[in-house]
Formats: sequence, structure tokens, C-alpha cells
Amino acid sequence: MSGRVVECVPNFSEGREEATLLALEDALTSVAGVTLLGREADADHNRSVFTIAGEPEAVLEAAIRGVGVAAERIDLRTHRGEHPRLGAADVVPFVPVRGVTLEECAALAWAAGAEIWRRFAVPVYFYEAASKVAGRERLENVRRGQFEGLLEELASSSSRAPDLGEGVLHPSAGAVIVGARKFLIAFNVNLNTGDLAIAKAVAKKVRASSGGLPHVKAMGVMLHSRGLAQVSLNLTDFEVTPVHAAFEAVQREAAAYGVEVAGSELIGFIPRKAVESAFQGMLRIERFESASVIENALDAKLEA
Repeated sequence: MSGRVVECVPNFSEGREEATLLALEDALTSVAGVTLLGREADADHNRSVFTIAGEPEAVLEAAIRGVGVAAERIDLRTHRGEHPRLGAADVVPFVPVRGVTLEECAALAWAAGAEIWRRFAVPVYFYEAASKVAGRERLENVRRGQFEGLLEELASSSSRAPDLGEGVLHPSAGAVIVGARKFLIAFNVNLNTGDLAIAKAVAKKVRASSGGLPHVKAMGVMLHSRGLAQVSLNLTDFEVTPVHAAFEAVQREAAAYGVEVAGSELIGFIPRKAVESAFQGMLRIERFESASVIENALDAKLEA
């Protein structure tokens, strides 16, 4: 890759049908200069998360193509899953990695939105650093009510009309939420209980919007395939609230209900600095620094 690298992490409302997942993967990798770093699919959530990276213009085109495939193959009128969603291609964030600013990623988001509407007639909302309307910075505000609820709301009010589009949702593909943001860590903690109410109560305790941990979003969902309730977390600033702090908070709140943690799972990727922070925090290592990791020390010497 060149000196300028952007990551894009499109979330699609499909986590079960392999043919559609392969079609999405083909679209996202059809542009020269784009690398597929990973793909996560969850049948309970009925959602998939792809991570691509590369030169900004190449990643931009790949993301647009992915949205086109999603709009063609995913029908929200029949879609059912545990994860909230507004669109077939639900969320498309651009993330600066190297040699690119957050402001430049916002410009990529705006360009992507314009092309998505022009090519596929799928309405677009902008969020986070690309937001153009007050109150739409937060993803949960844009997605409130989901596809079905927003369809009804737009029938009688234009206050939540898309940023790009004709004031209505696409009949089957809904709308896509495009944005620019910093690194986000998607981290789920599975509880050793089938009681969804406990997971929801724990999520409410730990999330920032309810007075919990700063820069933490959380919701309780049910993993029907495993009979477990899950606290699904998004950490939007791991330097303020590191992964281990979020995990310990969930563990502590679950214990208050007499419930243990069954395990946890990482969705997508995690920055090296976040892993180092969690390692230091969990083991309480004194005077730990990034150079204590041998690969980091070697990299620093080789780059000197």
C-alpha cells in the first residue's frame, strides 16, 4: 500500500446466506489497490462486517460497489435479526489509518453518499465526522426506529428525511448511513444466561448515554443459536475507556445478578495500542510502554 491508507468497515444486513456474502466480498475486492482484511458474519445478528483498506480513492469505489450489491440482493422487508438496522448496506464508515486526516475521510463519505444516491437511488444519511445535520452525529440517533419505524415516521413528517434522497426510504434497501470516524472496537461479552432482560440491564449500566463508561455504546441482544444473552459493545475511544475496563464493568454488573461471563468476542480488528493497553491494565504491569513489545522495538529500529 502507498503512504496514504484508509480503512472502510461496511456493515451489511446479511449474516446467513453465503452466496450474498461472497457477492459482497467480490464487489469490495474488485478494485485494484484494495485489500480485504477480514469478514465477520453472525447468523443471530443476521449481519456481516467487512474490513477493507487501501488508497483512499480505491477504497471509496469499492465501498460504493459493495452498497450496490447489498441493495440488489438484500430485502429488508423480509430481513430479521437481533441487530438494529436501517439499510441493506447499513453503515459505511471511513477511518483514517495513515497519511489521511479525519476531515479527508469525511470528504470521502460525502463523495460516497453522492455516488450511492446517483447510481442506486438509495437514500443516504451522514453521521459522525461527516454529519451535516445537528443530532445526526450519533449513529443510534440516525437509526432510531429502524427500517420499519422510520418508514412510518417519514410518511407523516420530514424531520428525519435523509440527507440525500427524496425524503423516503428505498422500498427494499432502506437507506445507508455513511460517515467518517476514528478507530472503533466492536466487542461483545456473552453472559452465561438466557435471560435477555439481564443483558439489557447490564448494557444500560455500562453505556455512556445512561451515565456509564465514557465513549461506550452497549445493547443487550439474544444469541438464539447458543441460548445466551449478549452485551454488544462499541468502544468509540479506547484511549479513554480501554477494552479491559469495559469488560470488567460488564463482568461486575452481571455478577450483581448472579451471572458469570461465558466468553467474549472481537468483531473485526483492534488497534495494536488497544491490545497493549488491555495487556497492561489486566496484568497491572508497572512502567509498561509500547517499546516493551519486541515487534514494536524491532520496527522502531528498522525505521530509524
